[in-house]
Amino acid sequence: MDFTDVSLISLRVFRAVAEQGTFTAAAASLGYTQSAVSRQIASVERAAGATLVERRHDGARLTAAGRVVMRRATVVLDQIDATARELSGMPVQGGTVRLGWVPVAGTTVVPHALAELRRSAPNLHVVSREGGTPALTRALRAGSIDLALLSSAPPFRAPDTESPALVLQTLSERTLCLAVPTAHPLARGDFVDVDDLRGQRWIAGSASGADRLLGVWPGLDERPEIVHTARDWLAKLHLVASGCGLTTVPSTLARVAPPGVRVLPVRGGPQEQRRLVLARLPQPPTEPVSRLAAALQAAAADGEAPPG
Repeated sequence: MDFTDVSLISLRVFRAVAEQGTFTAAAASLGYTQSAVSRQIASVERAAGATLVERRHDGARLTAAGRVVMRRATVVLDQIDATARELSGMPVQGGTVRLGWVPVAGTTVVPHALAELRRSAPNLHVVSREGGTPALTRALRAGSIDLALLSSAPPFRAPDTESPALVLQTLSERTLCLAVPTAHPLARGDFVDVDDLRGQRWIAGSASGADRLLGVWPGLDERPEIVHTARDWLAKLHLVASGCGLTTVPSTLARVAPPGVRVLPVRGGPQEQRRLVLARLPQPPTEPVSRLAAALQAAAADGEAPPG
């Protein structure tokens, strides 16, 4: 086992594969070809003398040896990045925490928590990024983020089956609602009957993979007509305001809905619940990580109160 000839490029590619979950996605994120990614992974595996990435039909998954190398590689890459910042004249921040969050958390919980930390802990430096629950779970496992705000739907399973299990804390549980244009016939009442959702036009999330139907009411007993797709919550709500269709939203987004949108509960079927979950690896958290976690918990609790 000899890592002396492993390049930083190889380590960054290795981390990208761990985060993205496929060689194709890692190549796209880095601007490389898939064959170049494969060569870089092979070089790290030769140095380790072990298989680090398991190639599966559903993507790439780190082996036990891969997780060990990933933890060490993350430390090296973080130190190199910190050195680059210091040499470029940027102050090295003490107490840096890396946070990942699903889009819905970016509407209230994350900005409120960061605003409070700027007041109560001005020396705490938080670096954050948005992503989907699967990608953020992989980033957490890879060690490139310290905390992740994930979304969870019934039956509320753990975000992955890796060992050791992630430490999970439910910050909020909200009812899924429907965003309707104010001029739409369904906006005339105080709720929408589930039977009236047949034949509607929908604004959904990503057009690929498991996210394809995000934005369509779960359990709809027909093939939905998806007329627009958008990842961003605000973009979807503005499309609703323009009369382009309907979309599902957590009840928390009623506060930030633009003019022209009504956010209504749906009746006539089982309630659809969604949870916002804070996740981290099982080792004891550092003091900065604990402070950010407490601020996120407090911001989520404040969100439970009705607006003043």
